[in-house]
Amino acid sequence: MAAAAAGGSGGVQIQVLSNRADLISGGQALVSVSLPARVKPSSVRLWLNARSVASKFAVRPNGLFEGLLTGLRVGLNQFSAVPPGRRGATITITDHPIGGPVFAGPELKPWTCEAGATDAACDKPTAVSYLYEPLGSTKLQPYDPSNPPGNVASTTTETGVTVPFIVREEIAYEDRDQVRTEVLWQPGQPWSPWAPQPQWNHKLYIVHGFDCHDTRGVTDAPWGDAGSTYPAGGLPGTIDSSVTALGMGFAVTSTALDNSAVDCNPALQAESLVMDKEHIVDELGPLKFTIAYGCSGGSLAEQWVANAYPGIYQGLIAQCAFPDMGSVAQQVVDYESLGNYFTGATRSNPFAWTPIQEAEVDGTGIETIPLLDTDATFSAALFFPFAIPSNCGDYSVNDETYVPGNEVYNAQTNPGGVRCGLTDWNINLLGPQPQSAWDAQEHALGRGFAGVPIDNVGVQYGLQALEKAEITPAQFADLNAKVGSFNVDWNPVPERIPADEPALANAYRTGLIDEANNLNQVPIIDLMGPNDPGLAHDTFRAFALRARLQREFGTSANMVIWQGPISIIGDAKFTSTALRAMNQWLNSIASDTSNRSTAQKVSADKPSGIGDECTDGGGGILANHLCPQLIVPVYGTPRMVAGESITTDQNSCQLVPLDRSSYPVTFTDSQWAELKAAFPAGVCDYSKPGHGQQPTVAWQTYETASGHVIYGGRPMGPAPASRPCVVRRGRQVCSA
Repeated sequence: MAAAAAGGSGGVQIQVLSNRADLISGGQALVSVSLPARVKPSSVRLWLNARSVASKFAVRPNGLFEGLLTGLRVGLNQFSAVPPGRRGATITITDHPIGGPVFAGPELKPWTCEAGATDAACDKPTAVSYLYEPLGSTKLQPYDPSNPPGNVASTTTETGVTVPFIVREEIAYEDRDQVRTEVLWQPGQPWSPWAPQPQWNHKLYIVHGFDCHDTRGVTDAPWGDAGSTYPAGGLPGTIDSSVTALGMGFAVTSTALDNSAVDCNPALQAESLVMDKEHIVDELGPLKFTIAYGCSGGSLAEQWVANAYPGIYQGLIAQCAFPDMGSVAQQVVDYESLGNYFTGATRSNPFAWTPIQEAEVDGTGIETIPLLDTDATFSAALFFPFAIPSNCGDYSVNDETYVPGNEVYNAQTNPGGVRCGLTDWNINLLGPQPQSAWDAQEHALGRGFAGVPIDNVGVQYGLQALEKAEITPAQFADLNAKVGSFNVDWNPVPERIPADEPALANAYRTGLIDEANNLNQVPIIDLMGPNDPGLAHDTFRAFALRARLQREFGTSANMVIWQGPISIIGDAKFTSTALRAMNQWLNSIASDTSNRSTAQKVSADKPSGIGDECTDGGGGILANHLCPQLIVPVYGTPRMVAGESITTDQNSCQLVPLDRSSYPVTFTDSQWAELKAAFPAGVCDYSKPGHGQQPTVAWQTYETASGHVIYGGRPMGPAPASRPCVVRRGRQVCSA
């Protein structure tokens, strides 16, 4: 927070409170000016683009000299504050359209707006309504201020303020999509960013959606947590954590674009959240900290955004977790490849596979608790189609189709059509295929489709199963000779195709593969139940993230894992309990005034009662450690069976020569010939980093100042700060 209006020992300083000064959107910004001692705020000249804006500033009830600047023009704006005597401060504020983009790069088209949109950016008037919590219920109901019901419950916030449980809900439109925000509100009472109503605790809780695919049109912002929505109607005893947060005094928000079901792109998700938080600050006031919650694709969104754009959140609650889309893709793609082999015409009759053998190859079978291939089959059937470029609308929210059928890509009849699917949705991040990899359609169009950041070159499927004598040398050789891979349209091909560059390296640097190299800056509470089975929420993924933290920092002290017996979610009380625990953890960090780094504070200030735990499904703690394997088993992946570690983030491995003596079995000459043909350049050496593997680069932009795409991104650099300036005689301009 900025310094007091007067009394500072230095010169004039300007702080843009809404956001980074170069990422402002929508034409307004909350600004604070700190002044040297003995300078009267009323004497200060305040200019925006050489226009006086002194009337917008005053010493506010919070003691700060603040104002809400409006009327910013798209592009560069100069704001200056000059006390008597010509020396002052200036800062450049860069404004972007409320419809975006800000930093995620040129927006993909086509895009379908809702009815009532006022322009092509899908802007609509903001809608405000009210809700309330009835006595004896936690389900919010519509509230009419002109005819208030008589059964309104009350709540006492964490700061000790008791108010009727009445909630203001705002539906707005930013970045071409919907935003929803709720906060405890007393109708008829004033609220300004420098004097909010006292029940607000200056904290924000962000909820996320599910899945991971793309939808090219406006959808509803996601709401609710897994315990309150799964199974239908919610688990008995579950309270939606958004209601818990509201009752504690939090504001709660979500954006349609933080829902991975409609936008599985970390830069665009981050952009929507940055814009949303900015306008919450402008309307409600500055934030102390932000907590994120998400299950499945929601956990994916918060974890890769936190790593690629550290600072958007201060704490993560991840349930039924996925660390990212980029590394999870290897599991799904392998499941599809293996499924094609096990069920396809390429499978030779002499090598009949039992279900247990198939499970040992795909990682879904462990000795004591065989899952067989249910998870692999389901994951391939559900997730693999998200990559296929001709699937436009089939997997959209509300089953809506946003791209007319005659505009959809078809390799034969419409090669220039709209390519849906996750790689092309992320083309700003990945970049296009190099010309050397173009297929006939790309040559005909004169441009490359989005690069493919994964391959299976050198992957020895079933290696550990072979070593444990669970499959035969003949099966191993036949499988690896015939498993094949996929082309840019995600159609199966018999050969193994190398990953595209620079798409592979870009997947790491952009955060599509979450390397966790910035995640030590946030506390993480991971909530986990047993693998469904069959719905692809594999428990190993939380341990993959924990292993990445340990690889990067030598510790994972900032991450705790809570387990329980309920499929996927673990425990009916997890989300609200985790919210309170995370709030306690962040309060402890906020009160730490030492010179330790944020990462050091995150680990050092973890309350003693927060750690790994095993619960009974109803909120009761059974043990202060992880649950036994029989309660929450951990399965593997095809590449873990092939020798990759549980970090599972080598989308393309380095190779070593094929060595017949390295196997504990004997191959016939014909089998060895099959393996040599399958691995002409060698097999994976997982002891070395993967090809292109590198840390995620924080805070990248994907467009130039003129609006052109920067494939793979470019770091934004430090946020703009105010700088001293001098007023030239007779001019209303403060020059550095």
